[in-house]
Amino acid sequence: MLKKLTEKNFRPFGHIIHHPNKVSRSKTKNLFCIVLKETKRVGWRIAYLIIRDKAIHILEQHPKSFESFEPVKGKVLLYLAKDKKPKNIEGFYLDRPVILRKGIWHGVVTLSRESEIKITENVKVKSVYWRLGFSLNSNHKIL
Repeated sequence: MLKKLTEKNFRPFGHIIHHPNKVSRSKTKNLFCIVLKETKRVGWRIAYLIIRDKAIHILEQHPKSFESFEPVKGKVLLYLAKDKKPKNIEGFYLDRPVILRKGIWHGVVTLSRESEIKITENVKVKSVYWRLGFSLNSNHKIL
């Protein structure tokens, strides 16, 4: 089941990337805010992913890294779970940038021929994989 990407629906998994004070009294001044700050001295890396998978059989997690998913082109479904229980996997149509909490299981599929997303994460990332035993695909209806 896919859920609409809202602050409330996404909160268990992380943060939607946006400026909290987008509405401003001044329409001419730039607006800046830090969306997420890592308190430890950890380097970051930026990656660019071209997604061609229409179905996935594995989710992954990074126990010690936040991770951003920022859509650039195409239509992407982002599958997420807080634990290794198939009934708890939730899907989101990725129509704006998000940050996943550390340790969130995740995977992406494209609804387009191919899609592109920008990813930011720790420079050194430990990846853990969960073989699902079934397929998550792009044939879901968005609620």
